[in-house]
Amino acid sequence: MEAAADLQDTALLTLKFEFNPKLGIDNPVLSLAEDHDPSDLWALARPRFCLLSREEGRDFGFHLQRGPGRVRHVVCWVEPGTSAQQQGLREGDRILGVNAHVVEHEDFEVVVRLVRASGPRVLLTVWAQQAHDVARAQQGDGALLCPALSQGVRPRLCHVVKDEGGFGFSVTHDHQGSFWLVLTAGGAAERAGVPPGARLLEVDGVSVEKFTHSRLSRKLWQSGEQVTLLVAGPEVEEQCRLLGMPLAAPLAEGWALPSQPRCLHLERGPQGFGFLLREEKGLGGRLGQFLWDVDPGLPAERAGMQAGDRLVAVAGESVEGLGHEETVSRIRAQGSRLSLTVVDPAADRFFSMVRLSPLLFLESTEALASPQSTCSASLPETKEPPPDDTAVPPVPGGSRLCLLYPGPGGGYGFRLSYVADGPCLFVSQVTPGGSAARAGLQRGDVILEVNGDSVDGQGDLGRLQQLAEAEPPLCLKLATRSPQGSEARVPPEPAGEWAVASDLL
Repeated sequence: MEAAADLQDTALLTLKFEFNPKLGIDNPVLSLAEDHDPSDLWALARPRFCLLSREEGRDFGFHLQRGPGRVRHVVCWVEPGTSAQQQGLREGDRILGVNAHVVEHEDFEVVVRLVRASGPRVLLTVWAQQAHDVARAQQGDGALLCPALSQGVRPRLCHVVKDEGGFGFSVTHDHQGSFWLVLTAGGAAERAGVPPGARLLEVDGVSVEKFTHSRLSRKLWQSGEQVTLLVAGPEVEEQCRLLGMPLAAPLAEGWALPSQPRCLHLERGPQGFGFLLREEKGLGGRLGQFLWDVDPGLPAERAGMQAGDRLVAVAGESVEGLGHEETVSRIRAQGSRLSLTVVDPAADRFFSMVRLSPLLFLESTEALASPQSTCSASLPETKEPPPDDTAVPPVPGGSRLCLLYPGPGGGYGFRLSYVADGPCLFVSQVTPGGSAARAGLQRGDVILEVNGDSVDGQGDLGRLQQLAEAEPPLCLKLATRSPQGSEARVPPEPAGEWAVASDLL
């Protein structure tokens, strides 16, 4: 397929979509008019990947702004000498993806949250302004331009504990210096999720790209009885090569990790929540917000809070780097219901070592709706795609059916809310890549029936728990929720106007 566009400031770019049979997708490729320097094409022809890093207490070095009209996420300033500038981020770039998330059609606030929650490293998928405008003109506003890995094809972060057979792998390398792991059948590495033929990328958070074989052997020996490996299986490596995507740690999914972040849900009791938030120095002397004085029998203890936990997010929003007063303000803004993400000291040490945010490894993605107007229940993200025969035809009369199968953890990957002043259960969040997303569930969908049983939402809050515990598969009858409903939404920017404010990231 080929088309040309003669738009202002597009340098007469020609857009082609070349079918990639290995990935089963059309790759967008642009060509430049003959009277232009071919070196300009590389910056425009296809989406670029910028792997940014930041030091403790620093930013990535760019400002993000809402774009004009339907353009959502625009880099409006890149600070000189920062990681953003060094990795090729440019003013005017459109952000299409953050780590493994496609964000083209996400709200601006969601993109800001994903970047801030990414921790010390973030992978941005961007496209130059001119190329993006041409592609949008040809494909329409609803098209997805962001290249993405197939579902379930991701690098893995695997924690391997020695047994009587050692770590259960040997290392080979080629003349270019890349390392591959040869697994022992049934050994510790295989049990920890290392795939056959895996390429080794990092050891305990340190890249092995420039290691010699002897230096790698020394690093593994120094790891002692356990080691954390970032690896990529052959399918991951091939897809990244075809897409031009780096094998980046922020894309990784966790396998057999020794520690996990925990999501705590609290509802204020007559004696309060029952914990104390204190700012103090943690790992490396950096300031953090720590939870202490957890009162026995009160909501905090019942939710699983432990003295010494460090707070990393409030209602899904990262609080890393925030001062004590601002963190307290965010907690109080949640009212009588809190959603807190915490790590214990062991988890804090682990994620600091691998230089990744614990928020990248939450088993579910949750964001609270306003606690004053909603009661909600979360159905966690699934990692397993539904069977191929789950497609359900549309239902006459403006509603439709979605058939969902849970993953290994029993979750579906969406969140429900109940609006007190509007009798309905609606979908307030859909986890990208989860079972619900793949089945076509969309944010704002109203639940009409669950497995054939009518749901009216008339004060029956027990329906939320019943839905979470329903026997799979889950068959939902849905209707699209009116935009005039009670759910709070960010108003769109007027066409042709720029937002005044930008977010430093």
